[in-house]
Amino acid sequence: MSRVEARKAAKAAKDSPAVVISRIVGELFITTGVLMLLFVTYQLWWTNVRAHQQAASASNNLEHQWAKGTAQGPDRNPGTFSPGEGFAIMYIPKLDVKAPIAQGVDKHKVLDKGMVGHYDGSLNTAMPWDKTGNFAVAAHRNTHGEPFRYINHLVPGDKVVVETANAYYTYQVTSSLASTPPSNIGVLKPVPAGSGFTAPGRYITLTTCTPEFTSTNRLIVWGKLVEERPRSAGKPDALLQG
Repeated sequence: MSRVEARKAAKAAKDSPAVVISRIVGELFITTGVLMLLFVTYQLWWTNVRAHQQAASASNNLEHQWAKGTAQGPDRNPGTFSPGEGFAIMYIPKLDVKAPIAQGVDKHKVLDKGMVGHYDGSLNTAMPWDKTGNFAVAAHRNTHGEPFRYINHLVPGDKVVVETANAYYTYQVTSSLASTPPSNIGVLKPVPAGSGFTAPGRYITLTTCTPEFTSTNRLIVWGKLVEERPRSAGKPDALLQG
C-alpha cells in the first residue's frame, strides 16, 4: 500500500461525527440510568434503614425516660410539646408496628425520621389522655420507615395501642376511608366527618398518603378508645396477645 493509500485508509477508519455523537449520547443514557438506579435504591431502601434506626433510638430514649421517671409532664395540653418532641409510642400488633409519636407533622423533623406525627398548629387535635376529642396522627406509607405502609389492611376490631409515660391507651378500629383529598380536614375534627361517630368521644385517626408512592390523596383509619390502663397494671391484652 502506498503512502497516499495508507493515509486514505487511516482517514476512512476514523469515526464519523455521527458515530461520535451517538456514542456520547449512549454513554449519557447509561450514566443517567445508573444515577436513577442509585436514587431509587436510596429512596426505597436506605431511607427506610436510616428512619428505622432513628425511630428505634427515639423509642428507646422515651422508654429510658419513663423507666427513670424523668419524662416531662405526660398529661400536658395539645401544643405544649415542642415540635419534633416525642411523647408516646404507637403499637399496631396486627402489622407488627412500633413507632414513636412526636409533636407535629413536619416532614423533615418528624415523618422522615420514621416517626408518627401528632397534628398540631391550627389543627391541634386531642391527646390520648384528654377526656374527649380526636387524637389524630400521620405517618409515611412509603419510604422513610413507612410505619403506616399497611394500615389499609386494618379492619373493624383490630387494635391500636398508644403508650405514654403514665398509661396504655387501647383503641379499636371502627371504620376507614380509602381516599380523600388532603384539604378534607373534617376527618380530623373532634367528631371526625365520615367516621360514623355522631357524638363526642375519645377517638383516634390515622392518616397517610394514597395511592402508594404518591401524595395525591389521604387514606384514613378511625378507631375509638376501649381501654385506658395504667402502666403500673402491666401491658394491655392487645400487646400480650401479639
